[in-house]
Amino acid sequence: MPTLFTPLTLRDITLRNRIVVSPMCEYSSPNGFATDWHVVHLGSRAVGGAGLVLTEATAVTADGRISPADLGIYLDAHVEPLARIFRFIEEHGAVPGMQLAHAGRKASTGEPWKGGGPVGIEAGGWSPVWAPSALPFREGWHTPREMAASEISDVVSAFATAAGRLLAAGGKVAEIHAAHGYLLHEFLSPLSNVRKDRYGGTFENRTRIVREVVDGVRAVWPERLPLFVRISATDWVDGGWTVEDSVALAKQLKERGVDLIDCSTGGNVSHAKIPLGPGYQVPFADQVRREAGILTGAVGLITEPHQAEEILQRQQADVIIMARELLRDPYWPLHAAKALGAPVTPPVQYQRAF
Repeated sequence: MPTLFTPLTLRDITLRNRIVVSPMCEYSSPNGFATDWHVVHLGSRAVGGAGLVLTEATAVTADGRISPADLGIYLDAHVEPLARIFRFIEEHGAVPGMQLAHAGRKASTGEPWKGGGPVGIEAGGWSPVWAPSALPFREGWHTPREMAASEISDVVSAFATAAGRLLAAGGKVAEIHAAHGYLLHEFLSPLSNVRKDRYGGTFENRTRIVREVVDGVRAVWPERLPLFVRISATDWVDGGWTVEDSVALAKQLKERGVDLIDCSTGGNVSHAKIPLGPGYQVPFADQVRREAGILTGAVGLITEPHQAEEILQRQQADVIIMARELLRDPYWPLHAAKALGAPVTPPVQYQRAF
C-alpha cells in the first residue's frame, strides 16, 4: 500500500489517508456564516477522497476576519451551519476540522477579486485592526493599534471559546493559525513585534501568546481529539523568524498537547523573496519533524501523486496538505490512488466512472 493511502491515527481519530484539504479562504460568508457554497466546496473534497477536510481560516472574533466575507466562529449561531457540513464530510469518510484564526494587522481587507487591499468602514471594513506593534503590513495598509495586555488576554479567550463552538459543531481536528503574517505570527516575528513588555523582545516573550492560545484551546478541546498548529517556518528575511525558531517552538508546543505542525512559510512582510518551486516548503517540514520530534504536514506546490508519495516515503512529513491542486481537481485523491496502485474507493454513486 502506498504511504499516501496508509491510515494515520491521531489520538482517537483515524484519517483514512494522508491527504489533507488545506484551509482555503472562500470569501463567501455573510457575517461569518457558512453557506451552501461551503457545503459544496468542503463536501466535494470529502466525496473526492481526502482524509481530512479543514475549513478556511475561521475568525475567532468579528474584527479578526481577513475580509468582511470571511468565515467566522465568533457567534453561537455559526455552529449549526457548520454542523451540517461536518456531518456531510463524515458521512463520506473524511474527518472534519477547522483552522481557528485571527488576521491581526492584515484584517479588514477586500476579496481578492476586488483587489484584496485594505477596505474602510464604508466598504464593510472596520477600525481599528490589531497587532503586537503599530506597524502596517505594507505602505498604504491600515496602521494597526498595538494591543494592550488585556486585549491579548481577550484574544486568547476568544480562541478557546471558538474551540468550544467547533466541538459543538462536530469538528474533530482543530488547527491554530500562527502563520502567514496573521496575528499570532505577527507576535512571533521580530519584524512585526517590537514590544518591550512580556509579549515582546526575547524568543520566550514573543512566543508567549502562542503558548497561551494552545493552553486555552487544549483546556476545552478534548484529549481524545488532535490539535494542529500552522506556522510560517521562516519569514525568508534576515532578522526575521527562522526555521531554528520554528523547531524550538514546536518542541514547546508538543509538550503542551499539539500533535502536528503544519509547516508553511512567509506572509509576514511584503518584501520577502521566496524561491517558489515544486515542494519548496518541504525541507522545513522535514527539519521540524526531525529536530522537534513531532509530526508535520508538508505544503507548497505539491501537485503530483508520486511527488506526494516520495515526501512521505522519505519521512520528510507525515501528511500532505494540499490547496490549489484540490481546487483544480476535487477528486485528486481518487486519481492519485489509481496512479499509485492503491485501491480506489469512490462513493457508490460514482463507482461506474472509476
